Amino acid sequence: MLEAMYPAILIGAGLITVGAFTSLIAFRIGAPLLLIFLGLGLIAGEDGLGIVFDDADAAYFIGSVALAVILFDSGFGTSLAAFRRVAAPAITLATVGVVLTAGLVGAAAYYIADFSLFEALLMGAIVSSTDAAAVFFLLRVGGITLKDRVRSTLEIESASNDPMAIFLTITLVEFLASGTGLTDVTSTFIIGFLRQMGVGLVLGLVGGFLVVQVVNRLTLESGLYPIIVLGASLMLFAAVSLLGGSGFLAVFVAGLYAGNQKMRAIASLRRFQDGMTWLAQIIMFLVLGLLATPSQFPAIALQAVAIAVFLTFIGRPLAIWLCLLPFRYQRNEEAFISWVGLRGSVSILLAIVPFVGGLENGQVFFNIAFIIVLTSLLVQGWTISPAARWLGLIIPPRIGPLEKFELELPGGAHHELIAYRVVPDSPVARGERIPRWARPSLVIREGRSMRYQLAGRLKAGDYVYLFIAPRYMRLLDRLFASPAKLAGDDAEFFGEFQIDPGKTLADLEKAYNVALPTHAPETTIESFMVERLGGRTEVGDRVPYGPIDLIVREVDESGAIKAVGISLDRGTTPGAQIPLFVNIHEILDALRARLGWERTPDRR
Repeated sequence: MLEAMYPAILIGAGLITVGAFTSLIAFRIGAPLLLIFLGLGLIAGEDGLGIVFDDADAAYFIGSVALAVILFDSGFGTSLAAFRRVAAPAITLATVGVVLTAGLVGAAAYYIADFSLFEALLMGAIVSSTDAAAVFFLLRVGGITLKDRVRSTLEIESASNDPMAIFLTITLVEFLASGTGLTDVTSTFIIGFLRQMGVGLVLGLVGGFLVVQVVNRLTLESGLYPIIVLGASLMLFAAVSLLGGSGFLAVFVAGLYAGNQKMRAIASLRRFQDGMTWLAQIIMFLVLGLLATPSQFPAIALQAVAIAVFLTFIGRPLAIWLCLLPFRYQRNEEAFISWVGLRGSVSILLAIVPFVGGLENGQVFFNIAFIIVLTSLLVQGWTISPAARWLGLIIPPRIGPLEKFELELPGGAHHELIAYRVVPDSPVARGERIPRWARPSLVIREGRSMRYQLAGRLKAGDYVYLFIAPRYMRLLDRLFASPAKLAGDDAEFFGEFQIDPGKTLADLEKAYNVALPTHAPETTIESFMVERLGGRTEVGDRVPYGPIDLIVREVDESGAIKAVGISLDRGTTPGAQIPLFVNIHEILDALRARLGWERTPDRR
């Protein structure tokens, strides 16, 4: 036993270290990081270097703990403002969308593979959720700036849809293993759903509240706070699961609550959580890769790829369209959301459940799910940035790159200590002064520290420390950022001209000498756009009005429109025009036109 311990530690630690280093490849070439970790596990496994690992129970245990850590950090890093902005559509996608995807894929799997009806539905449930780690990584590593609504919808959907997929999978496995009747499973499904989600939500909020209270009320060594938070989140996961609730939902809700409260040592907590999440991802992906046996894949490869193709091009797009039908998403936005439906570690982890449940086709479920995940990562994972550019969803940068470090202040201060590194060609490097309200206090130049007042003109490479109220952060970012390298489509995206949003529609008609549809002439442009956009606006939103497009160029902290661009040629709308994903408002407009009613301006 002792002789085997050290080689096991050596191999395990070596794989984790190599996995961390291989992330450099993903960052440089934009590869899906999950694909690299899975590939490393496959290379080290039974058909590669010969490491034999076939303990499904241990793999499920390790994967569940790792997923709990990942989901807590997903909630912890989610802004409550972003969550509120897209709560209704994102939660719809994370619940109804998962059920629709499972049903559609299950119907396809019934005809493609040798499954019974409920086995096919189980296959659909296993691959019904998107992978948060893959989505977060690919959206952030691609170096693209997406519209906030699209990015927030994708991130919150991927972070919150796992509990529903887990619930569906476990329920169907229990049904298949027990052989109960359809009536019994329907009532069990409804009662189980209400119990798991209700208990998970309530106890998640309670757990998040207790975590915040414990951290803020106890005075401990700073290094102990992250350990307490990690231990508390895993205790919450286990306790809620023992009580019959969804432990995965509970840890996500607890993280969402705690991450949006004022907590002691919040900066060190975020750094620790980030590191633990990376470790959990690497371990989970490596273990799942080791569990796979690629030599078994050829027997079911064609069936698995066929299911993956249906999921990617029919199942998820149809589920996305049905879920977002009531909401005011543009067609290209829905198309991109449907495309960024990457399957990942959760699907492979759920494919272990039939093993654990003793189902006859357990190995088949696992192998098909593994191939679906690989296909999804290879096809969708490599094309996120090109798809966003093709659909015209990338917002031209308003400022260039900057280097900024947020430092923690004790005592819950209302100001933050920020350190900027002066980058070449930034406004401060060209001589522009820092406002006094930013309270600059220290400059570090070539290893020497000096007072800001005595440092003279700032130089590239200087580090500047400032005390600032959080609401002024964006203003300072502009001072310390290098000039934005705007692409040639800046005018195409934001329009050739700019107009004050406080002007009226009558002013718009007079200024541009265009005949506009009948509308209250004294309505301001801002009010008109806000009403057409459903009460919420963000940079890049477009409102067609007569022969022109009104484009949101800038919004303030409260979401009010500060600048509006105008495109006089409706044909210059950036991105390919998708003929699918018509929303309910476009359908109503088409009905009005068909019935001869007064038609409101197009809301595409």
